[in-house]
Amino acid sequence: MLPRAARRLRPLVGRRRRGPGGRGRERRRHVVGHRAPVGPAGFTLLELVVTLLVLAVAAALVGPVVGRSVDTVRARAEVAGFAAMLRHAREQAIAAARPHTLVVEPLARRVRIVADPEDEVASRPLAPDLRVEAEPAPALRVRFEPHGASTGGAFRLTTGGVRYRVSVDPLTGRVRATRE
Repeated sequence: MLPRAARRLRPLVGRRRRGPGGRGRERRRHVVGHRAPVGPAGFTLLELVVTLLVLAVAAALVGPVVGRSVDTVRARAEVAGFAAMLRHAREQAIAAARPHTLVVEPLARRVRIVADPEDEVASRPLAPDLRVEAEPAPALRVRFEPHGASTGGAFRLTTGGVRYRVSVDPLTGRVRATRE
């Protein structure tokens, strides 16, 4: 009988060679004299303090900018709502084929659309910090005719230091809002 090693059949095609250690039992990390490089395990206290300091400075610089942008967005939304009421009054006058008037009531803090004679079509409250001024001062009404024309007018809306001008073209009844 042949010894055990001689009894084993070997394939005729090329075989994958293994490195030192024979059958793969040993891995490189177990070889004496070879150690895997080891880096630092964590952060030092100084690195953490510096990182927190940088984050605190960034938050201090960004905070006021975000606050101002929120006020600007709120003001823009109020102006858009006011301009939408003017456009709605014009559309209602054309659709109903009868005059409609937008009335600004600063003391009551609201804007109303009325159809002649005094039939209220829509109403919208004004924000508490929104100030509406008409140009000229007594003209807090804009009348829209069934053919699209209007009496025209301009309003200055102020909130939180941000000023907008909303104007109505007397010939076409078009509404424009611009920041001043």
